Amino acid sequence: MSEVVATERPPEPDWLAMTAEELLAYRDAENRFRASSAIRPVTGDPDPGAVIDWQEVALPGRGLPVRVHRPAAHSGEGAELPFVLHVHGGGFVGTAVQSDWVNSHLAAQLPAVVVSVEHRLLDHRTPLSAAVADGWDVLRQVVRDAGSWGIVPARTAVFGESCGALISALAAIRARESGLRLTAQVLVNPAVDVTGTMLDHASVTEHADTPTLAVPVLRLFQRLAVPPGTDPRGLSPLHADSLSGLAPALVVVPTHDPLADHGRRYAERLQAAGTPTRLAEYAGAGHAFLSIPGLAPQAEAARAEILEFLRASFAGPPRAADASAPDHGTR
Repeated sequence: MSEVVATERPPEPDWLAMTAEELLAYRDAENRFRASSAIRPVTGDPDPGAVIDWQEVALPGRGLPVRVHRPAAHSGEGAELPFVLHVHGGGFVGTAVQSDWVNSHLAAQLPAVVVSVEHRLLDHRTPLSAAVADGWDVLRQVVRDAGSWGIVPARTAVFGESCGALISALAAIRARESGLRLTAQVLVNPAVDVTGTMLDHASVTEHADTPTLAVPVLRLFQRLAVPPGTDPRGLSPLHADSLSGLAPALVVVPTHDPLADHGRRYAERLQAAGTPTRLAEYAGAGHAFLSIPGLAPQAEAARAEILEFLRASFAGPPRAADASAPDHGTR
């Protein structure tokens, strides 16, 4: 592919009429653009205090690339730092590179090791369950190999955006079920419902056609996420049987987002279940605003709030199996 194609955004497709081949071609062009230097004025410059590189996590029968952000001041052998597993947004498109701005700043300023998962993207042969498995498998494997990663397992958080927030929320639920004690979860403009009610929320109607997310994209996402015969409730954190005993949550909701009510309803369910939860709404911000700080002025404040929340979470005592953190409340 030529350099021109690699640095120019592909044209907006007809989402609902896309063939499998057209989806793959669009994804390839879009992800080249998101990973190019041409988009940095929009996606933001990484923190110079972080070292960023690609690594591969060895999983049973396969390897998975991850983008690793480490604080430059703590990059030597013997470092023992908190661990943040990050999952980028996009669902059927997206790359960990698009989140370098927020992840590098978290790595440098917490400080922590931030591992962003380059999970399998949704397409006509790859359902949401594959991406969910990638997020969970990387979380579990990095914690198991804590010594080689230079992390402290008792200081582990998950952090996701959009579809990545869905993957992170499901990882938090599975962590509770498996006994892996997370310190915190951060869910930014989360998609948490892929059932038949996914588009029934008032915010979907109110913000059906925004510059960063429109209903046809959501319909394609839902179609790819849940193949016929799949129970969508198992992939929808909003419909989980129980949300008690989970890691304290920060749910970040941009108000001008079709999925705003997904985040609001999930925060309500977390609170009702007794999981300490802070709901932070950012007035006037649109979907994916945290990934476009060059266009969304609210991104800076959201990044600062995420940093503060994680720093406070990591500063507290590790969560024991029978302990619960104090409730932060909603704001």
